[in-house]
Amino acid sequence: MIKKILLNERIFIAGGNGMAGSAIGRKLIEAGYGQSINGGSILTPKRQDLDLLDIESVRSWFQLNKPTIVILAAAKVGGILANSSQPASFILDNIKIQTNVIETAWQSGVRRLLFLGSSCIYPKFSEQPIQEDSLLDGALEDTNEWYAIAKISGIKICQALRIQYGFDAISLMPTNLYGPGDNYHPTHSHVMAALIRKFCEAVDKSYPSITCWGSGSPLREFLHVDDLGDAVVFALEKWDPSATDAPLNNVGNPLTYLNVGTGLDISIKDLTSKIAVATGYKGHILWDKTKPDGTPKKQLNVNRLKEMGWKYSIEIDEGIKRTVSDYRSQLNDCSKRDQYSLK
Repeated sequence: MIKKILLNERIFIAGGNGMAGSAIGRKLIEAGYGQSINGGSILTPKRQDLDLLDIESVRSWFQLNKPTIVILAAAKVGGILANSSQPASFILDNIKIQTNVIETAWQSGVRRLLFLGSSCIYPKFSEQPIQEDSLLDGALEDTNEWYAIAKISGIKICQALRIQYGFDAISLMPTNLYGPGDNYHPTHSHVMAALIRKFCEAVDKSYPSITCWGSGSPLREFLHVDDLGDAVVFALEKWDPSATDAPLNNVGNPLTYLNVGTGLDISIKDLTSKIAVATGYKGHILWDKTKPDGTPKKQLNVNRLKEMGWKYSIEIDEGIKRTVSDYRSQLNDCSKRDQYSLK
């Protein structure tokens, strides 16, 4: 199979300094991309150098740097509390970022674009495990609908540009991500990072018990971010939605977005038990059932990507162990701070 991208590509990773973007960059380098000896480069500008919310800044940057491949991993993200308290920010900022980057990439003649979505795009009560066909088939989970609507818009912008102008844009929908470089902020982090911080603090301060949100019954799927990076490289190299053997939806039409995950889920209660083991916490775990659980179950059907030849490699116990180590190392780097928001 001929690879869809070359070693001499100028690859722009929007959000390249975040958790997902950093992992994607690492995997691209491992695969041989970004090496000047081959004429390639990986572009990961920082926020002070490129404001993705400012269309003129984006256009000027593209004109100057001339990327040939774009990976859109930038987004305003957060957990249930952040989504519920900042709905306008989550929908406006994400739609602006996506529109600015995707439209400018198309107008600039970029060869391929990969948009990174999220499994939260699917309806709250989707049939499990969730197939790609479930998109727009029901009401969203209300605790993150603003972020989800923005992500759905990104998928549809990519799809529309492919249909009308032949722009080679594809999308991946990852399940819940965790791993090196995660955000451990006390109120703006996702469940895995939030729990790791909570348990590490409980160990450090010898708390006899800790309280977790909800009932612990919701089922979630988790993917180590290094596996996501591997999936992104795989999709860029091998997935051509127009190919005769490309994945199709349930009515036989080509898909332009695919799920990526492990295909396995775990209850939040069982997840906390694994984190307790990894952190060495021996106290009691209590549950505050007055707090929302969110979607009762969210497990992706990853058969289409698996049939193309990709599968995850990092099991959750090993992934949690690595992530606890990453959190501890970040704590050491920030030991003189009273408050920390780590990304």
